[in-house]
Amino acid sequence: MTVATTGLSSAEAARRLHRDGPNALPAARRRHPLLLLVEQLVHFFALMLWAAAVLALVAGMPALAVAIAVVVVLNGLFAFAQEYRADRAAQRLGDLMPLRATVRRDGHLRQVDAAELVVGDELVLEAGARVCADGEVLAEAGLAVDESMLTGESVPVRPVAGQQVHAGTYVAEGEASVLVTAIGAHTALAGIAALTQEAKPPRSPLAAQLHRVVVVVAVIAVAVGTAFFGVAVLLGLPVAEGFLFAIGVTVALVPEGLLPTVTLSLARAAQGMAARNALVRRLDAVETLGATTFICTDKTGTLTRNEMAVVRVWTPRGAVTVHGNGYEPTGSVDGPAEAVDQVRALASSAKRCSPTAHARHHDDRWLPVGDPMEVALHVLAARLGVDGPSAEAVRFPFDPRRRRSSVVDLDGVHVTGAPDSVLPLCGATPGAQEALAGLAERGLRVLAVARREGRAGDGESWQHAERDLELLGLVGLQDPPRDDVAEAIASCRSAGIRIAMITGDHPATARAIARQVGLLGPDALVLEGADLPAGQDELGSLLDRDGVVVARVTPEDKLRIATALQRRGHVVAMTGDGVNDGPALRAADIGVAMGASGTDVAREAADLVLLDDHFGTIVAAVELGRATFANIRRFLTYHLTDNVAELTPFVVWALSGGSIPLAISVLQVLALDIGTDLLPALALGAEPPTKRTMRGRLHTGSLIDGGLLRRVFLVLGPAEAVMSMLAFLAVLVAGGWSPGGTASAALLATASGTAFTAIVLGQLANAYACRSASRSGFRVGLRGNRLLLWAVAFELAVLAVFLFLPPLPELLGGHAPSALGWGLALAAVPVVLLADAAAKAFLARKVGLTRTDRSATT
Repeated sequence: MTVATTGLSSAEAARRLHRDGPNALPAARRRHPLLLLVEQLVHFFALMLWAAAVLALVAGMPALAVAIAVVVVLNGLFAFAQEYRADRAAQRLGDLMPLRATVRRDGHLRQVDAAELVVGDELVLEAGARVCADGEVLAEAGLAVDESMLTGESVPVRPVAGQQVHAGTYVAEGEASVLVTAIGAHTALAGIAALTQEAKPPRSPLAAQLHRVVVVVAVIAVAVGTAFFGVAVLLGLPVAEGFLFAIGVTVALVPEGLLPTVTLSLARAAQGMAARNALVRRLDAVETLGATTFICTDKTGTLTRNEMAVVRVWTPRGAVTVHGNGYEPTGSVDGPAEAVDQVRALASSAKRCSPTAHARHHDDRWLPVGDPMEVALHVLAARLGVDGPSAEAVRFPFDPRRRRSSVVDLDGVHVTGAPDSVLPLCGATPGAQEALAGLAERGLRVLAVARREGRAGDGESWQHAERDLELLGLVGLQDPPRDDVAEAIASCRSAGIRIAMITGDHPATARAIARQVGLLGPDALVLEGADLPAGQDELGSLLDRDGVVVARVTPEDKLRIATALQRRGHVVAMTGDGVNDGPALRAADIGVAMGASGTDVAREAADLVLLDDHFGTIVAAVELGRATFANIRRFLTYHLTDNVAELTPFVVWALSGGSIPLAISVLQVLALDIGTDLLPALALGAEPPTKRTMRGRLHTGSLIDGGLLRRVFLVLGPAEAVMSMLAFLAVLVAGGWSPGGTASAALLATASGTAFTAIVLGQLANAYACRSASRSGFRVGLRGNRLLLWAVAFELAVLAVFLFLPPLPELLGGHAPSALGWGLALAAVPVVLLADAAAKAFLARKVGLTRTDRSATT
């Protein structure tokens, strides 16, 4: 390889460096960490809790105020840590820039820092080198460049003189001299960096729904507090006492435990996903993945193993099938003996044409060194026990214009290349064209291998060497699908999730893989990125179907696809592993990156990283995400049911005009919320997935829907509230009290303690009732959630502390129940469970009748 240039002078290079600046990607526009932290402490939910803390302080409850503040700060710090880490995605693009580069200056080769490279430099590249600037190829010898991280194309490209190479790629084979045409912010890599920075992650469905829940709860709390202030004043309480009483009611209705319950439930699910090789980088991504309705998946390395392998070889003497694992040199070949012998000759010739490619063993894996297709040919030779090539040889490297390579040695001329390039140089070979069509139909990459026996003359040209060839055979190569992909795709479809393949690879290859794994839809729609509609509405309408394949996509295409599907109401999960995937991963509702084979850029831009690169791991993560959504609904049902029981005594007091005393005090309500309510709710957040988790599309339109409200306000809440008030009134009446009368302080404390106990025991039953939306608490039993057993045991221990450990009974205003009180409080357990069982039986019968009616009309 020769180049007619001496490169820039050192003085000129220094002048251009001063003029244009260093060859470095522009720093990402980053928000100050303190601003990120403040945002996590002042969102609506946090502001509501801050207000509750201030009100608690005004009402003379400093301990509660401190507890609420601690909850807000801890949750804010955790969320800040997650977002700060995710915001570093674009910054990691700089890691792809090499530290040193070889350039020609003043007529000599020298090593310089990559940051000192300037436009006009002559960059010298060799195999294994990272390209650190965009440039035009001046001269090359067998150059092959892996651009998969930028384009998604799995096959290395072979640029020739006059064509471009780009920063961030690396040289897989050969060498080249390149004229630098763009550095730093003007490279193609920098363009992708800008897309990654501009792409804004959408708000998660969970965050949006929790915001609505909190707004509703806040409005109700303020409205109820205001109403009770008016009632208290009308009943003769001083304005100051009425105000403090109203503040206490308002604070009691604020769900202080909701924020930590949601956070810890998501954190536990994230731990479960990590155990299944899915690393969550943002906690709300747990629920978002469960809500996913559309998965846009890459092909290479995601659906496939990213390993080229020879799987089929046709020869004039017959065809053989090759078996093996990846690039391991051991394997087997099935076929007629004559065909196997011919394949040995073929493998020997193919190996001679690419002597530098090979597989090496590293960390218990066989990895390719050189062009993956050439490495696959070496592996084929190893599996057949074929010896290495002759040391004395004249080589004619692969040329993209003639699309083949050859070598001349003591045994003759050996040629490999594209079939349409090699076959015309061979004599007529019956069956070759039919075999070629068959291999291509299976989606295999096909190489032709030929030879001419006999020693050729020294110094002959490739034109003279590559003639009068004998076709040895056609080699079918494949990047095989992962073993669990077909099953994973079927699971996604049973869950109502649509799937599309979005790849930079060739349409024919993408179609074949999609058909092989069962992804291709019934209409077999395969598109190219260049043919996609320009309008977002038209694009979304075209792609909003199951099993579509889009090939030859650019980073901009992937970003447009994600946003177009989002505009149609889909929750989009985008998988990827390359630099080119960064912007789309960032903009999708959830970005899923490959951890083993992916780039740092993809991993940092994603919300979920698959540590094992298995597409099947996505299904496991979706299942846990769906279970988490169901668990959030469980403990929301639990929270709201207990709030009904806690608010009922105040409603009865107000409606009776004060003739019926308050069954529980504001401090008892707070003790219930923080002392006995929190751990069972957390345990409900750990319910494991069930068989129904992945059946049908998950409807996440609202965390709180009509079914949940009916369970809360018509079944569970009234059952718990009625039993607590019944126990309270029974103890008062048994002690000689009558409506409108005045009860002694001791009697009132005993009755209040009884109501408090009934609510706690009702909570216990409510926890088991909330474990399932269809099975009664009697049927779910005590097994299946060991954390709930511990939470119930803790709840009972806390109840004992509140009732018997001084000075808490006097502080809260509730003493241990009498014998009658204990009996009625304990009755709350079966009553709540029976009410739950009756409601679920009625619902099951109603659903059964509806299905029968539908069957009768069809």
